[in-house]
Amino acid sequence: MRVLVSGGAGYIGSHTVVHLTAAGHEVVVVDNFRNAKAAVMGRLDALTNRHIPVHAFDLTDRDKTEALFAAERFDAVVHFAGLKAVGESVQIPLDYYENNLESTFSLLRAMRRHGCSTLVFSSSATVYGMDSPVPYQEDYEPLRADSPYGRSKVMIEQVLHDAAYIDPSWRIAVLRYFNPVGAHPSGTIGEDPSGIPNNLMPYIAQVAVGRRDMLHIFGDDYPTADGTCERDYIHVEDLAAGHVAALGHIASSEVPIRVWNLGTGRGTSVLEIVRAFERTTGRIVPYDIVGRRAGDLPAFWADPTRANEELGWVATRTVEDMCADTWRWQNQNPNGYEDPETAADD
Repeated sequence: MRVLVSGGAGYIGSHTVVHLTAAGHEVVVVDNFRNAKAAVMGRLDALTNRHIPVHAFDLTDRDKTEALFAAERFDAVVHFAGLKAVGESVQIPLDYYENNLESTFSLLRAMRRHGCSTLVFSSSATVYGMDSPVPYQEDYEPLRADSPYGRSKVMIEQVLHDAAYIDPSWRIAVLRYFNPVGAHPSGTIGEDPSGIPNNLMPYIAQVAVGRRDMLHIFGDDYPTADGTCERDYIHVEDLAAGHVAALGHIASSEVPIRVWNLGTGRGTSVLEIVRAFERTTGRIVPYDIVGRRAGDLPAFWADPTRANEELGWVATRTVEDMCADTWRWQNQNPNGYEDPETAADD
């Protein structure tokens, strides 16, 4: 298939581009580079051994989105584009609602006008909210996300269900995934957050490589085995493979829309991740315990049974794999994509 990947230069999007290409799909990227670096595209060309075309604009621009679909034919879209930081969404909620919803409306309208009815949507485990029992299961309702970011995902999921209800020619896969970490095993592409990382693993890696002095762990008094929060960490390579599996499944499905969790089905605590990183890489990660962070839940993880059974997809990479690949990426790219030629000393 000829697949448009929105947000394809971002962390998860770029890894998915590699997997889609390896599966025989022809990939085109659209990205506004707000959460990505232009240098990613040359690396994707090298990894895939082909040129990946890229269109640099924001999908909230309806005219440019329409022009792209008028000029090029696509069989399917994998939709990652959007704002994605939970904490930031609390500070600028209107930006999150406007960007995430408007980009999706623009995309759906262009797809409908030009006969492209297959979509894989990047949703999130944040849609479940604090009231959902653990492990999270796809059929749980009502979805009560605890942040504007999560609520924007809930809203988009409802839009997609409504669209599929009125027009059953749609084929839509909704993927709710958990805590992606790791990097491509080559160390060529990985997670390169702007500013101070919001997520645990890139923060650990930046401490280990010397970019930051110390990791701050938010609370050690939760009702978990070691008192720190537990999350379902999934290797980004497994996650990318899940998108390819979902695309293949939904494109030939008789069901217009289906939701799948993509996770490992087990929780790992913050301190367990820190110790696994130190054990795997031989690097010491200094940390201190600070107060709890508002909005953090003690523990949650996925029930991935539906994806295992229906997609034939299973997360296979271990926490040690996640740590090793994260460190390979960070060590080879100590300043991320801004400094591609300099590697840190071991």
